[in-house]
Amino acid sequence: MTRRLAAWQVLLLAALFGAGAAFGQQPYDLPPLMLLGLIGAAWLFVGRVTPGQAAWTGWAFGLGYFMHALQWIVSPFMVDVARHGWMAPFALVFLAAGMALFWGAAFWGGRKLSRTGPWALIPCWVAAELVRAYIFTGFPWASPAQSTVGVLAGQTLAWIGPHGLNVILIGAAVWGATALTSRPALHWRLLREASLLVLLVALLLPVPDRDAPLSGHTIRLVQPNAAQKDKWDPDKIPVFFQRQLQYTAAPPEGAAPDLVLWSETAIPWNLEWAGTALEEIARAGADAPVALGVQRSDDLRYFNAMITLDQSGAVTQTYDKHHLVPFGEYMPLGDFLARFGIYGLAANQGHGYTAGPGARLLDFGPLGRALPLICYEAVFAHDVNAAPERPDFLIQITNDAWFGRGAGPRQHLAQARMRAIEQGLPLARVANTGISAMIDPQGRVTASLPLNTAGFLDAALPAPAAVTPYRRTGDLPVALFVLLALAACGLHARRRGQGRP
Repeated sequence: MTRRLAAWQVLLLAALFGAGAAFGQQPYDLPPLMLLGLIGAAWLFVGRVTPGQAAWTGWAFGLGYFMHALQWIVSPFMVDVARHGWMAPFALVFLAAGMALFWGAAFWGGRKLSRTGPWALIPCWVAAELVRAYIFTGFPWASPAQSTVGVLAGQTLAWIGPHGLNVILIGAAVWGATALTSRPALHWRLLREASLLVLLVALLLPVPDRDAPLSGHTIRLVQPNAAQKDKWDPDKIPVFFQRQLQYTAAPPEGAAPDLVLWSETAIPWNLEWAGTALEEIARAGADAPVALGVQRSDDLRYFNAMITLDQSGAVTQTYDKHHLVPFGEYMPLGDFLARFGIYGLAANQGHGYTAGPGARLLDFGPLGRALPLICYEAVFAHDVNAAPERPDFLIQITNDAWFGRGAGPRQHLAQARMRAIEQGLPLARVANTGISAMIDPQGRVTASLPLNTAGFLDAALPAPAAVTPYRRTGDLPVALFVLLALAACGLHARRRGQGRP
């Protein structure tokens, strides 16, 4: 049927299917629409005769999808409109078009390896998502698996990780597309309908609402709600600092907190100049240690760091963010681009921040050890999985004020929930403007502070679950599947090309 359509009609339809699939992501949270969009893309793929036609179809689908799912990317450029506002539309279009190239390449490879059938699209598309997560520091934001975090299907993340779940979703899409393009034997049709029905139910049913086992400890989450345009305003800095002190020193809502968490870059002063402020923070925390985000320098290098304070205000532990945001925290070729007045959004000059040495655990005594994640680091499943040892819980501190008031913060929270499921660990999350939350090992939000609200929350820390299979294996099984499937498809295509069955 699709072969009767003009090329522009196919591309328009692909873009519409992509935009529709993005309704699976936050803030809409409709994962069945993700599956329907993927089925639509696979259906269009079947009708593409040449690899070039398939590539353009996959790219158009990706363009529609990423333009919708990543529309929040304009928000950081609107903080300083005079300086960066002109970049906003280019950022969205170029980022969406660039991400769509991965899916266009997947469709090209799927048709190259199979001139007729759709099955080669599965390993090619999953491979594209693997590459997107790793290459050029990676950007796995808005993967199909991300849409499942709040439903039963998302619980498979603990077993197979995000890319394994992508295998299921993309495989189901191709399987479903065959219903529109072929009529196999009855038993295959029954198997297809039954398996798709099971997946659809898993995409509709929420995670069972049952009480998570608790660790017996409480963490106070402090959310100052400092808008990005105001955060560094000299007149407002004292307001936000005093607000955080007030929340830290407030009487407990129940059990006294065992730890107080502040957000990323929670204070405006470099660590080297913040001695008096750190003493005030420690006094406000009283018997509970405080962990907070801060900028620090070492010689001429600057780091986006997280520190812990003892009761005197002395720094007891330091973690430097190691997975930085390109074009945000550092600029590739930063010194060269600085000559033309082009800097990273969060950097003041040249290359901006320096990457830390890597993941490390922080010791919080009775609470156990935690793996700290600063903002963007919670996006990468393989980074969390690469922790030197399994922690007792995860911490994410972030400044989601950069991400605007809608989809961005909610999608970032969804990714934090994915990491909790994958690791079988609770995650304490503090965001400057929200959403701050306590997340249990099943990815359920057990307590939270709303977006764009100032306040604090004493949240019970859930107990860790058993070590997950994904924690043990990482992405290796999926990578092996992709390699073997691509090799099998390549061998089959070569045999067909030589005229053998």
